[in-house]
Amino acid sequence: MDTTKYEWNFEKLVGSVRQVHEELAAQAGRAVNISLTLRNWLIGAYISEFELRGSDRASYGDRLLSELSRELRRHKTSNTGRRQLYNYLAFYRAYPQIVRTVPAQLAIAPEKLLGSLSYSHFELIVALDDDLKRAFYEIECIRGNWSVRELKRQINSLYYERSELSKDKTKLAALARKGAETAEPRLAIRDPYIFEFLGLKSKEVMSESHLEEQLLDKLQEFLLELGHGFCFEARQKRMLIGDTHNFVDLVFYHRVLKCHVLVELKLEQFSHENIGQLNTYVSWYKKNMVTEGDNPPIGILLCTQRDRTMVEYALAGMDNGLHPGGICAGRYGQCTFCFQIPA
Repeated sequence: MDTTKYEWNFEKLVGSVRQVHEELAAQAGRAVNISLTLRNWLIGAYISEFELRGSDRASYGDRLLSELSRELRRHKTSNTGRRQLYNYLAFYRAYPQIVRTVPAQLAIAPEKLLGSLSYSHFELIVALDDDLKRAFYEIECIRGNWSVRELKRQINSLYYERSELSKDKTKLAALARKGAETAEPRLAIRDPYIFEFLGLKSKEVMSESHLEEQLLDKLQEFLLELGHGFCFEARQKRMLIGDTHNFVDLVFYHRVLKCHVLVELKLEQFSHENIGQLNTYVSWYKKNMVTEGDNPPIGILLCTQRDRTMVEYALAGMDNGLHPGGICAGRYGQCTFCFQIPA
């Protein structure tokens, strides 16, 4: 690149460095997104081909995806759970060879789709049950440069159905675009699929504040210093529950109690949503991670402020081992894990 023709000053230098950084970072993000999308599409294509032509396909039948997932996980191939393999197959069937699957006047060129939508976008669109609806969200998502979260919000708000019924589609479209979250390279690259595809740790996906990071460090040290059997197992442990990626802050295994201990930190006042989230994590661990000889997992929720009445009602009827920490609810007594987190 010939830069001799430019008049240079310090402001120009700063601007040029920022520009090249932003442009090439965005280019790298798009390249990773395209590679991941093609990887998942190819997995779906291979599964489809095996189902049609595999010489030993009859030996697997309905067990194919379960057996394939088990073997791929043994080889440490990321993102190959049974449900994920099913989604890759559905992706391939919805976009065979990434070609047009809707009427020509509504179709978007394959290159445009691959360059504009991440696999996580595709996963949401493939789940829709109508070709025209898929095409609608493809167009609107690309036009508005929607993030994955924004696409999910628009689908859940029944934007397509409201557009069909609306007498002023232009006004509705303008309202939909107003305040919409757009996709940025720094957000796209934090997609859990991409992190696992690149072999990075799940912890890196999380956008923790500096305070949260420091508190988790201290909490981890505190529990380990308690001794009496605490064994650190994971931080920001990723769990795929249905189609949603979830993360539990800290996971320990207690040698004496013979159970997992899940710790969630919330820099806010206790709410029933907090305990519902932790209960979901504990239930998932109970079903998927408990092995013979283990006792049911324990969940510990740490918040900055307490509300005893809310805690009492939120925990009523729950039989999972959930304990309020830092906001100790009187009826449960003071537990070993309770210590006040500064607001």
